[in-house]
Amino acid sequence: MKALVSIIMGSTSDLPVMEKAAAFFDSLEIPFEMNALSAHRTPAEVEKFATEAASRGIKVIIAGAGMAAHLPGVIAAMTPLPVIGVPIKSTLDGMDALLAIVQMPPGIPVATVAIDGALNAAILATQMMATGDAQLFEKLITYKADLKGKVVKANKELAQIKYKFKTN
Repeated sequence: MKALVSIIMGSTSDLPVMEKAAAFFDSLEIPFEMNALSAHRTPAEVEKFATEAASRGIKVIIAGAGMAAHLPGVIAAMTPLPVIGVPIKSTLDGMDALLAIVQMPPGIPVATVAIDGALNAAILATQMMATGDAQLFEKLITYKADLKGKVVKANKELAQIKYKFKTN
């Protein structure tokens, strides 16, 4: 089995956030890999990873980083693959990471999700890959239908809760 998506994090301290992406890919049976790479501490390894990812069959890269958050942009500068950045809340409530990831120069885009938004990064990566994969597209349709079903069920449960002045 060959990975289609690469989940990269600046350090394993980012794992509690990034594992949400891993769990999503696992649930949809999408092969993925996970690695810790640092734009500052392991720049040669980041370059090797970024320049070789496409030839290894990776379709999308999700890169999580906190603080200065250079990792997603550095990877995007060295690969033609789409890169989705996940700002990790570490200092300044994650705003430093968000701004570092989203403010990329022209020609080096990084799709950016919410602070600690690894699940949305995984969904976005899947949507990107599904444009050319009918089976994956159907899995997304099912996933989104299940989301709708959860809200409908929640409303039925809320209807059972009684308050003196509740009208529904």
